[in-house]
Amino acid sequence: MKSALAILSAICLLASSALAFAPVVSPRVAVVAPTPTSTTRGLVAFPDPAASASASSTSLSVFGKRKTEAQKAEDEAKASQYWAGEWVCKDCGYIYNRAECAGMYFEEQGPGFRCPQCSGPRRRYAKKVGDRVGTTLDGGDAPILLFSFGGLIATIAFGIWAVQNL
Repeated sequence: MKSALAILSAICLLASSALAFAPVVSPRVAVVAPTPTSTTRGLVAFPDPAASASASSTSLSVFGKRKTEAQKAEDEAKASQYWAGEWVCKDCGYIYNRAECAGMYFEEQGPGFRCPQCSGPRRRYAKKVGDRVGTTLDGGDAPILLFSFGGLIATIAFGIWAVQNL
């Protein structure tokens, strides 16, 4: 009896989940125009929506105002102050894209900037010139490596000293 109830509940669950993905058919709602174009024997003819869409003054290719010559010159002057090549994350190979990062140049990013792909710090980015990738001017990993090797040498020296003074 319990297995029959389990099978029945599984069938009901399967049917309800299958219906969740079924397309919903909604009834069409007539859009009433504010003013009729003509009347014939009490019938009202409304304007064709396709005809009014083609007569619309809105163009999809207009997204804001065009830049003036002064604004273009200002943008070019600002762009000339920054690296024209690509910045590449040395950890994952992500290429910095201004459009994805609020339109800011890489040099404008603050010290808290992280790679969007691997969360690597800003110091892990390098300039890409052709096929070569260099290092940034903000220190890179040299301080980390120096202190790590210094700590390793200090630990070995302390171990030698401790063994001799037992």
